[in-house]
Amino acid sequence: MSNRALEHFGERYGSEGAAPRFEQWNPVIESLLGHRSVRRYAQKPLPEGTLELLVAAAQSAPSSSNLQLWSVLSVQDAERRRRLAELAGGQAHVRDCGLFLVWLADLRRLGDLASHRGAEHEGLEYLEMFVMAVVDAALAAQNALVAAESIGLGTVYIGALRNHPEAVAAELGLPPRVFATFGLCVGWPDPSAPASIKPRLPQEVVLHNEQYGAFERSIGALEAYDRLMERFYAKERMGVQGSWSRHSAARVASAQALRGRDRLRAALASMGFELR
Repeated sequence: MSNRALEHFGERYGSEGAAPRFEQWNPVIESLLGHRSVRRYAQKPLPEGTLELLVAAAQSAPSSSNLQLWSVLSVQDAERRRRLAELAGGQAHVRDCGLFLVWLADLRRLGDLASHRGAEHEGLEYLEMFVMAVVDAALAAQNALVAAESIGLGTVYIGALRNHPEAVAAELGLPPRVFATFGLCVGWPDPSAPASIKPRLPQEVVLHNEQYGAFERSIGALEAYDRLMERFYAKERMGVQGSWSRHSAARVASAQALRGRDRLRAALASMGFELR
């Protein structure tokens, strides 16, 4: 295991987790463990062919039944970027990154294909197909993210596009049965504002064996993680009050805490998704 991979592993678990005894560490694993969200970007152009490279990486991801129920939309226009940044809660990095991609759950293409062939497409009206499209889009996007970070670029996902799904759809000219699942900022990290690796929950909290374990078994590990994250929030000056547990519970405390996403089912219905 390289020293850098070992360092990443320690940061991912707050230097409290022992690295596994596994000799086959490689640059791919090192890059994965070193992921961090980058929200400050240097204003310099991306390498030629970056967009095409990331799309090729995305299309190399698995796809359920090879239906490929996703599309990606590259947004370059400065004014459109600015409007999307506002719809996403004023996130300036949507406007400032070198490349902004919107990942789409796309049932329209397959429906159009079926109609073109004179075939029925009732199956597209069911929840399963929407879930399949969202999963396909997520797998594709993550492949693109890994590819971007492997060549030194920084990234951050923008889930807040779902705060105003109809407005985002109108801005992007999305037809019925196409949904903007999230955005992805890509660019050169600003060296004056380095991002840190954010600690994750201990493996004993998320890893279950054979059957799902009781919550009580995780309480001690969760309390230790809360202490770790309080130190991280303070070090990074993130302005988060209290522990990770308190912060996370507040995010699900009410419909209002969902920041507009509590009406997602109604929004999807208005956008042509039956979800039967």
